[in-house]
This record gives sequence, C-alpha cells and structure tokens, in this order.
Amino acid sequence: MAQDGFGAWFDVIFDPLGERSVKPRADGRTMVIDKGMGLGPTADLLQIASSYIDYWKLPFGTSALYPTDILREKIALIRRHGVRVYPGGTFLEIAILQDRLPAFIDRVADLGFDAAEVSDGTVPIAPAKRREAIHVARAAGLVVLTEVGRKDPEERLGALQIHRTIVEDLAAGAEQIIVEGRESGKGVGIYDKEGEIAEEELLKVMRAAGDIHRLIWEAPLKSQQQELIHRFGTNVSLGNVPPEEILALECLRRGLRADTLRYALLDAAASE
Repeated sequence: MAQDGFGAWFDVIFDPLGERSVKPRADGRTMVIDKGMGLGPTADLLQIASSYIDYWKLPFGTSALYPTDILREKIALIRRHGVRVYPGGTFLEIAILQDRLPAFIDRVADLGFDAAEVSDGTVPIAPAKRREAIHVARAAGLVVLTEVGRKDPEERLGALQIHRTIVEDLAAGAEQIIVEGRESGKGVGIYDKEGEIAEEELLKVMRAAGDIHRLIWEAPLKSQQQELIHRFGTNVSLGNVPPEEILALECLRRGLRADTLRYALLDAAASE
C-alpha cells in the first residue's frame, strides 16, 4: 500500500484537502471499536486499512469472552500491523471495583496488549486511585489512554472537573485523553440525545483541555466525524469508529467524499 494512501491512483489524482498526516503520527489518530470481529475479518481490515488506524479497542469486557489462544493471536495480529491495541476502560473499572488492579494490568501485558485505558465512566474512582492506575500501567510498559466523562447522561462533568482530570492525567503520564461518547454517540459527552453536538458541552471540553491535540473525540456517527473535521481540521483525533467505517472516515478526512470535498472547493474559491 502506498504510504500516501492513494495506491493505484497516486500518479493520477491528489488528496483534495492535502493535509493528512501519516503514521507514526501525533495528530489525526483514529481509534476503531471492535465489538467481536473474528481473526479473518480482523486480518482483512488490517490488510486494507492499517495505515489509517492508530488504536484498536476491544470495548467493555469483550476480551474476557474470547478463547485465550484466539485473543492472543488477535492481539499479535493487530500489533504486527503497527496498531496499538487495548481492552476497554470499563473492564479496568471492574478490576478496581474488585481490588484487582495490579493483577489486571499484569494480565493485560501478558496477553500482549500494548496499551491500556483508564476511565471512571461507570465506577467512581478517586483521583489518587486514577493516578495509581496510570502509574501501574506505565510501569508494565503500556501506553496509557484515559477517558474523561460519564456514561450516564445525568452525570455530566463540570468544566473545572474536566480540566482537573485532564491536567492530572497528562501529568501522571497519559498519552492522550479520550472524550466520552460511547458507541451510540447519543445523550453523552458532547452530544445531545439525537447525536448532535451540544455547543455548550463542546466549548466546556475545549476550554478545559487547552490543547485539543491531546484529545481523542469519540465520534461513532458520520455526522459527528464530519462536524469535528470541519471544526478542527483533517487531523483531529477520532475514536469509537466502527470497523466498517474506517475507509469512509479516511475519505472524509481527505476530501474524497462529497461532505468534505466541498471544504476544498470553498478554500479554492476563497483564494481566487
């Protein structure tokens, strides 16, 4: 696969938006949410799209339901394609609830995962325990992603709490902060119950974060992906993208789809 992503078309057309970063990249990362793909479909997707995937999440407790040998093989397959892979944050919350954090992190590393997610979307976790989880995961050699936000729409965080969490997580060693959006993208985080961006919630997170390049916005719906690309550019980091939507999202990022091609046309008109 050509590194620029145009493969058979590299000498015929060019990227209309012309700004897409390539791996290894600090901006414009994409996280796929895999709720139970087998080895065959996983291999097929990686063969085609590994250049466009930075993180691969086995969400909630799904990794507990794989046969152990299949899970190890799947993790190794994903890593061979240069994609970081980790179990969902809810699973870690259960480990903390059961006072099994060190054993859980040891098993994460032993299975071959190279990243971990620290969150408190369902189980209340004290800041000190959250920092401990980050430190334990990093000590095990794992890249740490943390998540800010609650899964219950009635428990939205205030700006000060969001800011404090982000600052403390980054200081403790988190690589990036995930903004909660769940797999539905509705009634949680920055989204209203219809899945539209709630302006007040978006601005709250932006003000709290300071540097939005350290954020991964969970955006499972195309309309959310398009709006975040429009607001923050091609290289905004997006997560909870369904596997079957990886190429469609990459087309949005590059202007290879009508929804964002118009951005390139508007830019061209403005420069005339």
